[in-house]
Amino acid sequence: MIKQIVDENEKRRIARQVLEALPEWFGIPEAREDYIEKSAGQLFFAAMEDSDPVGFLYLKESGKDTVELYVMGVLKERQRRGIGRGLFEAAKNAALKNGYSFMQVKTVQMGRYEEYDRTNRFYQRMGFKEFEVFPTLWDEQNPCQIYVMALR
Repeated sequence: MIKQIVDENEKRRIARQVLEALPEWFGIPEAREDYIEKSAGQLFFAAMEDSDPVGFLYLKESGKDTVELYVMGVLKERQRRGIGRGLFEAAKNAALKNGYSFMQVKTVQMGRYEEYDRTNRFYQRMGFKEFEVFPTLWDEQNPCQIYVMALR
């Protein structure tokens, strides 16, 4: 079940529980802690099985017309079961209701790491289109791929 979470402490708890279980994507402690802390003030959705979180995502405004899918994680053993799609659809609908025209997402460029190649393919399946690559935004080993989509 996908639900919107509004309690800031609950957002941090869910983000921590999921991100710490995904070291392949969120293994840099400082970056992971930053994602967890920033989750509190954002539009946040969680996928729950019973009372246990199995995934989440949150959106962050990046411009008056644009929202960023800032971070998303689904437990590895629950991936490829429609959870990510459900989270994305809930977030997309909320972005539309809130008047945004565009959504963007950043990830590591395709062809660098298998884990991120799967991430890239997921975003492409959701309808995101390649916008631009910033070769050194993060660092040379992790070129930043930006995807965008029109919401209207």
